[in-house]
Amino acid sequence: MCGIHLIWGKGANKESIDVLLEAGRHRGPDQEASLSPWPGLWVGVNRLKIKHPGPEADQPFWSPDGNYFLIWNGEIYNFQSLGKQLEMMGVTLITRSDTEVLMHWLRIFGNKGLETIEGMYSLILVNLIEKSILVARDKNGEKPLYFSQDPDRLIISSDARGIHKIKKTTIDSDQFGYYFYLRTPLPGKTLFKGVREWKANRNSWIHQHSTFRWDTIAPKVSSELNPSISTFREELQIVVDRQFQADVPVGIQLSGGADSALLYTLWYQQTGIKLPAYTIQPEEKYRKKYNDGIAATRFLSQIPADHQLLEVNQQSLLSNWEDYLQSIDVPVGDSAGFLTWMIGKEAKKNVKVMISGAGADELWGGYRRHQAFDFYLKNKKILLSLRQVLQKLPLGREGHKFFSSIRSDSRRTFLNFEALRPVPHELAEDFERLFQAKEITYLDALDFDRQNYLVQDILRIQDSALMAHGIEGRAPYLDERMIRLQKSVQDPEVLKGKPWIKSSLRDLDLAWIANRKKTGFGLPLQEWFREDGPFSQHAFQSIKAFEKTHGQDFPKEMRELARNPESGVKNHFLILYNLFLIADWLNLQES
Repeated sequence: MCGIHLIWGKGANKESIDVLLEAGRHRGPDQEASLSPWPGLWVGVNRLKIKHPGPEADQPFWSPDGNYFLIWNGEIYNFQSLGKQLEMMGVTLITRSDTEVLMHWLRIFGNKGLETIEGMYSLILVNLIEKSILVARDKNGEKPLYFSQDPDRLIISSDARGIHKIKKTTIDSDQFGYYFYLRTPLPGKTLFKGVREWKANRNSWIHQHSTFRWDTIAPKVSSELNPSISTFREELQIVVDRQFQADVPVGIQLSGGADSALLYTLWYQQTGIKLPAYTIQPEEKYRKKYNDGIAATRFLSQIPADHQLLEVNQQSLLSNWEDYLQSIDVPVGDSAGFLTWMIGKEAKKNVKVMISGAGADELWGGYRRHQAFDFYLKNKKILLSLRQVLQKLPLGREGHKFFSSIRSDSRRTFLNFEALRPVPHELAEDFERLFQAKEITYLDALDFDRQNYLVQDILRIQDSALMAHGIEGRAPYLDERMIRLQKSVQDPEVLKGKPWIKSSLRDLDLAWIANRKKTGFGLPLQEWFREDGPFSQHAFQSIKAFEKTHGQDFPKEMRELARNPESGVKNHFLILYNLFLIADWLNLQES
């Protein structure tokens, strides 16, 4: 894991690259370097040493002839097999690092070589002969990358704040509406004007004064896969074996839920090696409802680990809040971000790699909104005919959310299910363009979740929260092998409710986890907002102050709630946290 940075064109100098290096220092505290390979181009790197921690794999990593060098962020899981192919081609490898393999692979095969790489990455390969660069981001968007392009300058960085500081940009208030409803800026945007996200699965060879010509990485298609529960177990075991390996200590986030429990069980039964494991639990009075700690403790009575329960309460949140906000370059209104950050703060004492179950829900249909959308598609006509009547009945928060969200347009319906509130037409149109068809299927909805919600929320949280403490986050369910298997499934029922994950747990004598109700990973926000305690007092004060300074740029519903946040405690506590986070984050940026 690392931070990578580049400035090409006007203002490219040592001082500017140092700004980017400082912004990304938390991403790579183990080694730092910058250089100018030709006038008008500066690059820099912050390295976190995971594979081959010796200096031989430091970056920039040069080709033996001095014509290429690589800076990059990530892990290549099939680097050993690629290395063997390189040696058969006559390439001499000096280190045991995936960095060296990746540099040679791209030097020889260019961006076409990305099709063979299995891993997570953002990278810049510099070709000194042609004075060009290859920029790429992995297929799933596990590793972040941002850029700004003007007619006379290109800036690229792993951290959006460094680009913001160089450009001296303002906050993009046009993103407030997207953030309010969907917890993140519009895909491809940030909250800084002119600072954009390099989209997942995109690469480009860039020459001086050229514009991007985007290429995408062709998906691998395997005719050998026979999608079945046994194939799933075999493939997942291979994935666990290779993703749990590192040259530094590895730990795991355990929620007591199905996804992380299955990963750790497969690891332990294969190796017998206990790993550090971390679980969040709230204060005692909330543990009956938020019972991850109880479930994880029960799980570890069967499958042992070096377990730590980390209690989070209102006081611990507020005492760590500013440090957390300082570590975020693109805020996500999801309290799982703060909890992951707290895990990273403790885990950094013992590990440098953290495994999570991220991606399982998006690939295998694990969210309640997936169940709701499936029900909607099967009963669309009758639901639409009764919507006006049923919406008025006392059906509870989830029932009201369901009936207020459904529309005749299936794209809009699923977007509303994903959002915190039904999305206004003028904002929804921007998201509807991301769907491949006007009427979408259940499988289309899963793909949308994987390409958008997963990238913008789950993976962004995992990366920023853990890298704030110099920890690499890994998501085995997003391994190339698992993606290929999921894409080969023909029966949609296999992609509803994670049946293969749950069946695997039952076979491992963990049926109680397979049957456990999904609770989500987050703070007890509704309870905290209901109390007249330090959390709600701070949050309400921040939200109201935010409305006074920026309310003129809010959508109508956002402004009404921000003026009177107390009114949203019962049904809109998730949105209140959303507003609280952006209010305090923005205050730090503008102070």
